[in-house]
Amino acid sequence: MSTRTRTAAPAPRGRRAKQDDAATQVLRQFRQVFNAVKTHFQQVERTVGLGGAQVWALSVVRDNPALGIGALARTMDIHQSTASNLVKALVDRGLVAATKDDADRRAVRLRLLPAGQKLLRQVPPPFAGGLLPAALRSLDAATLERLREDLAILIDALGADERGAKIPLAEL
Repeated sequence: MSTRTRTAAPAPRGRRAKQDDAATQVLRQFRQVFNAVKTHFQQVERTVGLGGAQVWALSVVRDNPALGIGALARTMDIHQSTASNLVKALVDRGLVAATKDDADRRAVRLRLLPAGQKLLRQVPPPFAGGLLPAALRSLDAATLERLREDLAILIDALGADERGAKIPLAEL
């Protein structure tokens, strides 16, 4: 027997073509998902003049009076600095009030203002997190688990940075 290292033979053309075809089909599916999400965010922005992440933050503040920025970040599953930037934009537009907490002057409490309430009534549904989170919530547990496992494999193959998981799709 030879001491040389054997390299794997190239995959037969038929098997390689099937794999390429499947990869192309999955790529098309990703394009469909991202285009649906992008179209929804564009519709929201055209309708109310705010980005999807800002609308989502506005709805979270509405649903959680006196929420702090850290709690907003946890609820939206985003980084605290991202939540702070969202809040600053909403305060600057007069949609949210940010007041210092009486007990802890470092903490800020958020409150939806009438202009924010009015704006939320104009937003096309779904706005609590956007189209993709709503669609994911509609799936059964087994489907979600398969997706989670399979996407974990894809994320590993991409060598994707974990920090990207905390950036809202509306900001990509």
